[in-house]
Amino acid sequence: MDPLAKIAPGKSQRQNDNASTQAHLRIGEIRDDVVVLKNGGLRAILETSSLNFNLKSEQEQNSIVYSYQNFLNSLEFPIQILIRSKKLDIEKYINQVQQLGDKQENTLLQEQTYEYAQYVSKLVDYADIMEKHFYVVIPYDPGNLEGQPNAIQSFFQRLSPKDSIADIKKRFNNFSKVKKDLMQRVNVVRSGLESCGLQIKDLKTKDLINLFYETYNPLSSRSTKLRDLDGISLKSDEELVVEEEKKAEKIQKAQK
Repeated sequence: MDPLAKIAPGKSQRQNDNASTQAHLRIGEIRDDVVVLKNGGLRAILETSSLNFNLKSEQEQNSIVYSYQNFLNSLEFPIQILIRSKKLDIEKYINQVQQLGDKQENTLLQEQTYEYAQYVSKLVDYADIMEKHFYVVIPYDPGNLEGQPNAIQSFFQRLSPKDSIADIKKRFNNFSKVKKDLMQRVNVVRSGLESCGLQIKDLKTKDLINLFYETYNPLSSRSTKLRDLDGISLKSDEELVVEEEKKAEKIQKAQK
């Protein structure tokens, strides 16, 4: 039994309730289409299309291999290639079919449309059909900035990635410079992948939020979608700072 429970019942429980999963992640925030780590590093994520290499002719295959080889040789920084498999989400398609059924004036066609939607939904559930997404993560860690931890400090920070007001301020001050350097790397990667015949999509802030939500909540994300992301007005840190300053001014005036 917890000895603190005798002195302050429920105290340890309240501490556990207040502990957030985010406190154990290296991600500090997501802003301006970039993932900002707590140590000040930035990560940009590109989603790429796929190629059916086996269906290409020998000449096309050689061209793709040669282009990919040139792409790898052109890199002067590390990248991470990630293949993510998840259960096929056909909810939008099912909703469209059901809406078509609602518009059907013929009762028989309407029933068949509903049955088709139900059949496809059950088929995907029973067959456990998966879809693959391909991502390229581009890092930039500003090692030349002041106050960077050494190797030992970085190791313990990875074990317990805590965040503080001082860290947040430092990230805010260095963000513009670090993002500019990151975007140069992104342009290099995008150009190299496009030369291989791939289609590239830059993940925006809302896409990144949805990606990490589904990654860290694989089960609940199937039933609970972030449907209101399109309606969210994501404000920058500068806008939030201005709002907080205005609120502080109103409070000071009210106190006077």
